[in-house]
Amino acid sequence: MTRETATAVDDGLPMPRRIWAVAGVLLGTFLGTLDSSIANVALPTIAADLGGTPAASVWVVNGYQLATAIALLPLAAVGERQGAKRLYLAGTLLFTLASLGCALAADLNWLVFARVLQGLGGACSSVVGGVLMQTIFPRRLIGRGIALFGLTVAVSTALGPSVAAGILAVANWRWLFAVNIPIGILAITVALAFLPASRRQRRPFDIVGALLNGAGIVLLVLGVDALSHSFALGLAAVVAGLGLMAVLLRHQRGRAHPLVPLDLLRIRLFSLSFVTSILSYAAQTVAYVSLPFFFQHGLGYDEVRTGLLITPWPLVIVVVAPLSGYLSDRYPAGILSSIGLGCLAAGLLALALLPDAPGDLNIAWRMVLCGIGFGFFQTPNNRAILTAGPTARAGAANGMLAQARLLGTTLGAAVVALGFGLFGGDAATVPLLLTAAGFAAGGAAVSLGRLAR
Repeated sequence: MTRETATAVDDGLPMPRRIWAVAGVLLGTFLGTLDSSIANVALPTIAADLGGTPAASVWVVNGYQLATAIALLPLAAVGERQGAKRLYLAGTLLFTLASLGCALAADLNWLVFARVLQGLGGACSSVVGGVLMQTIFPRRLIGRGIALFGLTVAVSTALGPSVAAGILAVANWRWLFAVNIPIGILAITVALAFLPASRRQRRPFDIVGALLNGAGIVLLVLGVDALSHSFALGLAAVVAGLGLMAVLLRHQRGRAHPLVPLDLLRIRLFSLSFVTSILSYAAQTVAYVSLPFFFQHGLGYDEVRTGLLITPWPLVIVVVAPLSGYLSDRYPAGILSSIGLGCLAAGLLALALLPDAPGDLNIAWRMVLCGIGFGFFQTPNNRAILTAGPTARAGAANGMLAQARLLGTTLGAAVVALGFGLFGGDAATVPLLLTAAGFAAGGAAVSLGRLAR
């Protein structure tokens, strides 16, 4: 490493280069997080346009989430070997090219494949975004950089339905992906010019662990999806996936640089917070993916109205999260997160019990209740995950935080596909929302376990 590079990494970047470098990182992060949910609103339209069933079209969402979930832990190791800047640039380039593939998709299989590539590209920014912020900001300001990164993730998630509704109001669904191309090119150009070179570590890459991790996650998700078509085959895949995960954990024991941070998972507060996060994101995803079909097929709403009705949920999260963060400095995560998930479960139950012809206000207050619950849960739980272990393991904790989020969203999308396969599109809404409420209630129960000494 050159002297100039070492100075940039140790002391941050000078102004105004720092501003440009931050913009380069946050643009790519914004795109990757936004695209994890932007297609939800348009799924019914995409399915009709490309001749796919509702259950098959869910893989437009599921493929993205599954690819990201598989890639997170291996990419964290690759980032340490190759450097955060290299991985970020490669991932953003892949994401931009895959967006072009999505916009040009001729059939559903093509679109799902392009979304898988998008997920791999988006995973890169999730893995190295926080690391890059630590190279951009001076040591005394690193907290601000991490906060900016977290705020970008939250805001882009919140804006997903609104951005989708705005684009669909003036263009067809292909523009949901085409708009990424100029932004992606801008992010690459700025990052290439202003990001400092990153340190690279000499460490072995655990190929066997990466394969076990990927195969286990794939079998689990495909197994849940297959339960509606062949219960025996689906159950066999789920059991095989769990078996591979057990083999992975055994394989990781005693390794100097394990993919799975077993030392953190042995900490009770960390492991319970990790499971709570998975259940909460599964609950949110089940609702996010299934409700657009109910609004458009069951109630006859168009895409714009659907997007606007979903928007209160993520928008309220952005408003509630700062209050939740303030309270998390004073009260245990076990209390705050349990209250939030209880509120989320109540909101999901209220959505499941909607009358036959609900008005927009009748839907909106239920969405607001869900948003309040999730927003109240999220910040204390994330704080618990990031601070439960030693400071030196903050990078691994950040990777597991992203892994929990993506495992939950992938599980939720697979459950929706299962529900559509068992009940059909419209009839699946109530069972799926009840399942989502069960996930939230289960998360609240696990969260309360953190209060036990």
